[in-house]
Amino acid sequence: MDFIPHTDAERQEMLAAIGVKKFEDLVKHLPLYRQEMAIPAGLAEGEVLRIAHELASKNKAPGKLLSFLGAGAYDHFSPSAIPALMSRGEFLTSYTPYQPEVSQGTLQTLYEFQSMICELMAMEICNAGMYEGASALAEAVLLALRETGRKEVLIPRTLHPDYRAVLTTYTSEMDIKLVEIPHIQGLLDIDFIKKNLSERTAAIVVQNPNFFGCLEPVRELGPAARAVGALFIAAVNPISLGLVIPPGEYDADIAVAEGQPLGIPVGYGGPYLGLFTCKEKWLRKMPGRLVGQTTDVDGKRAFVLTLQAREQHIRREKATSNVCTTTALVAECSTFYMALLGKQGVRDMASQNLAKSHYAFDQLKQIPGVRVPFNAPFFNEFVLQTKLPAETLQERLTKQDILGGLSLKKWYPELDNASLWCVTETKTKADIDHLVRALKEALG
Repeated sequence: MDFIPHTDAERQEMLAAIGVKKFEDLVKHLPLYRQEMAIPAGLAEGEVLRIAHELASKNKAPGKLLSFLGAGAYDHFSPSAIPALMSRGEFLTSYTPYQPEVSQGTLQTLYEFQSMICELMAMEICNAGMYEGASALAEAVLLALRETGRKEVLIPRTLHPDYRAVLTTYTSEMDIKLVEIPHIQGLLDIDFIKKNLSERTAAIVVQNPNFFGCLEPVRELGPAARAVGALFIAAVNPISLGLVIPPGEYDADIAVAEGQPLGIPVGYGGPYLGLFTCKEKWLRKMPGRLVGQTTDVDGKRAFVLTLQAREQHIRREKATSNVCTTTALVAECSTFYMALLGKQGVRDMASQNLAKSHYAFDQLKQIPGVRVPFNAPFFNEFVLQTKLPAETLQERLTKQDILGGLSLKKWYPELDNASLWCVTETKTKADIDHLVRALKEALG
C-alpha cells in the first residue's frame, strides 16, 4: 500500500493487507514486547530534577577533583561567554545548512572557523570540521593512499593509541601495511624512518607533541618523505601552536588535530571536533564540508557550502569520504573561543601550560621513588615512573580528591609503572604543591 493511514479504517486496511488483525500481532514475537516492562509511575518535574541531581552528584568530575589527566582530553578554561553565544538562534540551528539563505549565521561562523584554524596551523585549506581527531587522521591517511596509489604508511609508536586503533579499523579491509616506527627515549627513531621510507610509502605520520608529551624532530621528516614521493601528515595539539612551530612551517602536506582543547568541555569523551587542514593542491581531495564566501544577487557578501561533490550525498560512488555531517555547533564553540582569546591570548594560554607543567615536572621528579624515563623537551604532558604500579597510585591519590596520571601499561607494557601526567593553565601553584605532597604520601 502506498499511503499513510490516518483513520482507523485505513489502519485496519493496512493491517489486513499484511495479514494481521491488530498491531500487537505484528510485534508479539519481539522479545522486548513479550516482557512486562517495569516502568514506574510518573513523577512531577521537580521530583525528576531532584533524582537527576542526586545521580549527577555521584560523578567525580574535574570540578570536584584536582585533575592531572590529559592524553587527548584536556581540562582547559572556557569563557562563560561561549555558551551564551552558542545559544543564539543564528548559531544554534539544526543539522546541515543546505539552505544558505536561512543559515548565514552558522555558515559565517564556520567560514571564520576555517580561517582561524588555517592561521593557527599555518596551513592553506581547512574544512568545516570532522567527528574528532582520530577519524580526521584516518581520513588524512586515506587521502594519501588514494593520491599516491601506494600500500604502506609509517605510523609512530608514539602516536595516540586511540588514533592507531581507529586507523587500524579504517584500513583493516584494505590491502594496506601499517609500519610501526619505534621510539628511542620517547622520540621517533629517525634512522628507522630513513631505512623504511621507499617508493612503496604513501605517507609518514607524526604527532607533535606526541602521546608521551615529547616534542618530535619534525623538521627532519618532511624532506625525507618528499624524497621518495610520500606525503607528510602531522597531528598536533592546537593549544601548543601558541608556542610550538605549526605544521605549515615544517611543510606538512596534511595537518590534523583534536579540537577539544579549543574551549570544548571534557564531557565523557565527546562530542569533540576533528580539525583537518591541507595544502591547497589537495582541496578537491579532502573529506568533509567546506564553507566558501561569495556574493548574492544583490552583490552582498554571502556564505555557502561549496565543492560538495566530496560528500556521499552527491556523486556517492565518487565521494572521497563517508563523512556526511559536521560537528558544526562544536566548531562554533571553538570559533568563539579563538575569537575571545585572540592571537596573544592563545600565546599566553600556551605559555601558562608550558610553565606550569615544567614547574610540576621539576617538583615531582625530585620525590624519592619517582623516575623520569624520557628527557626530551615537552609541552604540557610528561611521563613519570614510580616504584608503585600506576593503578595503585591512582587509587591512593583519588582518596585525596586528585586524579593522577594515566597508566600506560595497557598500551606500553615495556614502560613498567609509568603514567602520563598533564598540567594546564587551570592549575595553580598551590594545586601543584598539593599534588607533590599527596604523591609523596602515596609513595610512602
